[in-house]
Amino acid sequence: MTPITIFRTVILSLTTALFFSLSPITPPGSDMTVVKGGLLNTTDPVTHTARQVTLKPFQLDKDLVTVDQFEAFATATQYVTEAEKFGNAGVFDFQEKGWALINGANFRYPFGRNKPRAAGNHPVTQVSWNDANAYARWKGKRLPTQWEWEHAARNAEQSQQEYTWGNDLVVNGIYKANTWQGSFPGYNTAEDGYTGTSPVSIFGRNKLGLGDMGGNVWQWCQDSIGPTPQEAATDPAMRRVTRGGSFLCDPMVCHGFRVLGRSSSTPESSMVHIGFRCAKDI
Repeated sequence: MTPITIFRTVILSLTTALFFSLSPITPPGSDMTVVKGGLLNTTDPVTHTARQVTLKPFQLDKDLVTVDQFEAFATATQYVTEAEKFGNAGVFDFQEKGWALINGANFRYPFGRNKPRAAGNHPVTQVSWNDANAYARWKGKRLPTQWEWEHAARNAEQSQQEYTWGNDLVVNGIYKANTWQGSFPGYNTAEDGYTGTSPVSIFGRNKLGLGDMGGNVWQWCQDSIGPTPQEAATDPAMRRVTRGGSFLCDPMVCHGFRVLGRSSSTPESSMVHIGFRCAKDI
């Protein structure tokens, strides 16, 4: 290497170092929280017996994936959700007080085309497990396991509290999650301010900085689970686990926003009360 080449190499290295020292640095995974590993003491959803799960550290999205974020994915990749392919999706009809397949319902219009468009800062819904998995892969992430989700809801502690924030839904007169008030499905007093979804994390965060780890929308997880005997009678297909409860959860009927709350749906299902967040290995 000639002296002039060495000189040019040194100058280029110094210039590059100076450029990066002056450039703003965005912390990796700044939209995520690191959840330390540890031992999770829980209950097996199939055998209903005590179970211990050892978990490695991982990262978890601080917030549920929003309508705007999923729209960016759909636009960039020309992705078509399963609700759009099927032409309909599952909607809870507040007037009829029951569930129905509504034509035209999708993540942009979760209650149907004759209802308002979804707010951009609300959690995306009407996305199937397959849709959520596609988004996660596009982001270089994955869906959390049900055990990772529960460990994070317990604030990565050996906690036996009812909810991610404590043991009471209402603290000092303030609701800690978006759930159903009143008597499901007859009437909802909406004392928490919302009858449907709410802006992500507006009800606060747990000790790990995670919002909506209870209420707002159910959250897809990686795990497969078999149908209950009642479900198998009409549809024997395997399900995917959902955690966290939703705005439709009345504790007298569905106490899904507990740390131990769990439900499931078939992976192609799109529902107005199911969304997701992503995880990532460390």
